[in-house]
Amino acid sequence: MRRAITHLKRSDPVLRDIIERVGPYRIQYAEPDFETLARSIVFQQLSGASARAIFARLKAATGPDARPDARMTPASVRSLPEEALRRVGLSQQKTRYLRDLAEKAEAGIVDFARLASLSDAEVISHLTEVQGVGIWTAQMYLLFALRRPDVLAAGDLGIRAAIRRAYRMRRPPTPKRVEALGEAWRPYRSVACWYLWRSTAPVLIT
Repeated sequence: MRRAITHLKRSDPVLRDIIERVGPYRIQYAEPDFETLARSIVFQQLSGASARAIFARLKAATGPDARPDARMTPASVRSLPEEALRRVGLSQQKTRYLRDLAEKAEAGIVDFARLASLSDAEVISHLTEVQGVGIWTAQMYLLFALRRPDVLAAGDLGIRAAIRRAYRMRRPPTPKRVEALGEAWRPYRSVACWYLWRSTAPVLIT
């Protein structure tokens, strides 16, 4: 990690200031499995508190007798009728997305065991086979679950807002502009993204 921090500081003075202000790199990773992608679908377009409550109910519904640390499986989601998924607070659309994910995972169309061996582009292509999983969701999976070091979420609103603020732009940059700016951060664009997100947090890590 020291190499990544050194590279980013040397390649971009603005990012260097952010790194020094935010402090140590303390990213929290997720498991590279079915549950993590299911959680991403649940959390789409919801506040953190609402999404956490819905996901907790979903976990309880899919495995009430399981250990607290047991991971959700495609079979456990498929075993629930649509009405049960709706009762935990899922919209009709997200119910459809989760069932599609579970069906494709069980059929091997989405193979979580293979993802680590695929390129970033192949992972995105693989995951976006699922309804409701777009490029942004696949990029978040690459960054936080597969721990890929060079993912740039150029369309992420938080990244664009952070760049606007840090680089003193009149308006948020376009994804194309973010990509151009991020060329200097290669091959550690994931680390740069984390620092940009943290730069706008109410309480910075020290």
